[in-house]
Amino acid sequence: MKLLEGKTAIITGASRGIGRGIAKVFVEQGCAVAFTYSSNQAAAEALVAELSGQSVQVRGYQSNAADYEASEQLIADVLKDFGSIDILVNNAGITKDNLLMRMSESDFDQVIEVNLKSIFNMTKAIQRTFLKQRKGSLIHMSSVVGVKGNAGQANYAASKAGIIGFSKSIALELGSRNIRSNVIAPGFIETEMTAQLSEEVVQGWRDGIPLKRGGQPEDVANACVFLASDLSNYITGQVLHVDGGMLT
Repeated sequence: MKLLEGKTAIITGASRGIGRGIAKVFVEQGCAVAFTYSSNQAAAEALVAELSGQSVQVRGYQSNAADYEASEQLIADVLKDFGSIDILVNNAGITKDNLLMRMSESDFDQVIEVNLKSIFNMTKAIQRTFLKQRKGSLIHMSSVVGVKGNAGQANYAASKAGIIGFSKSIALELGSRNIRSNVIAPGFIETEMTAQLSEEVVQGWRDGIPLKRGGQPEDVANACVFLASDLSNYITGQVLHVDGGMLT
């Protein structure tokens, strides 16, 4: 039996990168998938087309998780289209890297809004549904940077550290209702974004990782499958590092 058979998931920011990898693996594991994208409709349509051969429903929604009302509307739309929601993967995020002395207020605010406020928006929007059915798995995408920090990423690190604190608090609030809240902290994952770096820089990252390779979106997706499935029924409030040993 497939690990997510009969379940429905919302995955934010899934038209590319890690989110796209999560959507693909979830569908392979029998999960119906509603995913969001911000602006790249062509990429979203391509993903739907790629996954439409499977026996589960897949649909993309243009929605901004950083917008409170848009998040509420998304949950209502997905419930209408899919009938139920069992899993929320809060994956949407951006970077606007710079040293603090050069970082503008708007660059700080925007990263916090998209990366952290979106977690509040989506989790609050889905809370009523999860409480009513007395079950649900919340999976929030943080980063090793949210645990150890990184020069030039004070805004990003703050947003990702905030996600960890938020998730642990929600785990305490909602645990008695059989709603689980966990975090995944990816390390150096090779995606379209890292492909823009020089091979020399990428190899430097790989050399510093105990497993001597960058991670793939599927590596993060497989961890998400575990936290979304019944295999992790007694796990909540945790941070799972998917980093090849970077923080060991």
